[in-house]
Amino acid sequence: MAATVAAGTALAVGSSSGLEGTVREDSFSSKALRGTLRFAVYLPPGYNAGGRYPVIYYLHGLPATGDSFLAFGFVPSTLEQRGLRAIVVAPQGARDGDSDPEYLDWGPGRNWETAIAQELPAYVDAHYRTIARRAGRALIGLSAGGYGAFLLTLHHLPSFAVVESWSGYFHPTDPSGTKTLRLGSPQADARASAHTLVANLRQAVSRYPTLLAFYVGRDDTRFRAENVQLNRELTDARVPHVFRLYAGGHSLDLWLREAAAWLALAVRHLAPATKG
Repeated sequence: MAATVAAGTALAVGSSSGLEGTVREDSFSSKALRGTLRFAVYLPPGYNAGGRYPVIYYLHGLPATGDSFLAFGFVPSTLEQRGLRAIVVAPQGARDGDSDPEYLDWGPGRNWETAIAQELPAYVDAHYRTIARRAGRALIGLSAGGYGAFLLTLHHLPSFAVVESWSGYFHPTDPSGTKTLRLGSPQADARASAHTLVANLRQAVSRYPTLLAFYVGRDDTRFRAENVQLNRELTDARVPHVFRLYAGGHSLDLWLREAAAWLALAVRHLAPATKG
C-alpha cells in the first residue's frame, strides 16, 4: 500500500515541474485536527488573468507520511496535456506517526473527515478564485484515497458534485488493505461503509445529482471483489454510476494510463471555468 502514496510524478513544491500553471504549498489552522492542515494547490495557466475555476480535491493513498500529499504531480500534468482547466488541491491525509487514519473522524485532534470535507473547501473558497458551490467541486482519490473520496462525498453530498475512486475500496481497512477496521460501535462501523449507504442513495442523488464513478484492475487481488460488489449493489438499487474493470493490478501503470480519461470525465461534470 505504501507505494500508492507516490503515484505519478513526485511534484515537490518549489521543484522544476515543467507545468505551465503554478504549484504552491498552503496551510491553515484546523480545529478538527487541533493543528495545521497542509495542502498543495495547483493553479492552472491563466489563473492570474482572472476568472473562477472548478476544484478537484485529490486524496492520496495510505499508509502515508505527513509529506505524501506533495506527490500529486501527475494530476495537474494530465490536466494540462488534455487542455482541462481546474484548480487541484491535494491535502495532507496523514501525519508522521499517524500514517493510516483512513480519512475518518476519530475524535478530537484526529477528525480527518471534518478537516478535509468541511474546513478545507471553506478555506480554499475564501482564498482562491473557485466556483464556490457543489457544482464546482470534485473529490478524487487513489487506493485508500478512493475510499476517503467516496465516503466523504456520500456523507457530504450537498458539497461535492463528482466523486471518483481509482483502485479504491469502500469500507475501512488496516494498513495492509486486507483486514476490516472496527470503529467502536455498530453505528460507527455502518457509517464508515459505503455499502450501508446504498439503500438511501437513490433518493439522495436525485436531490443532489452526483457523478459516482469508480474503477479497479482485473488483477487487483485485494480490491477487485469489493468494487464488483458495490457495482452490483448500486445497480440493484438503481443508483446511476460509472464502473469499469481494466487490465492491470493495483499499480502505477494503471493509474497513469487511465488518468486522462477519468480526469476529463470529472471536469465534464463540473461547472466550467469562467473568464476574468
